[in-house]
Amino acid sequence: MQSIPVDTARLGVLRCAIAPEAKISNSETQEVKRDREGNPVYTVAVTVRQDRRRISVIEIAVSGEPKGIEEGQIVKVTGLTAFAWAMGDRHGISFRADAVTPVHAAPAPAKGGGA
Repeated sequence: MQSIPVDTARLGVLRCAIAPEAKISNSETQEVKRDREGNPVYTVAVTVRQDRRRISVIEIAVSGEPKGIEEGQIVKVTGLTAFAWAMGDRHGISFRADAVTPVHAAPAPAKGGGA
């Protein structure tokens, strides 16, 4: 499987579409998928919108539960990598990141008030 680093600066605003969910490796037993170090793998659906064009949604896998991410919130994705895959007549691209973190808006400036 070929890994392709993704420059997230070129993706425009990234926004959480679906809050982090544990990735299930076995639907019958509901076993959570784990990475090589034994950490649970989560997926976060993120919208990508470039230059006011159409919005795409990608699901990003990340090790460990991302904290503080809510639907609709702008997020920062660190170490995003795309992987092309094929199984029989099915194929696609999957995404993995080192981290998905919330972007907190800067506090509004205080209103000036004279004394």
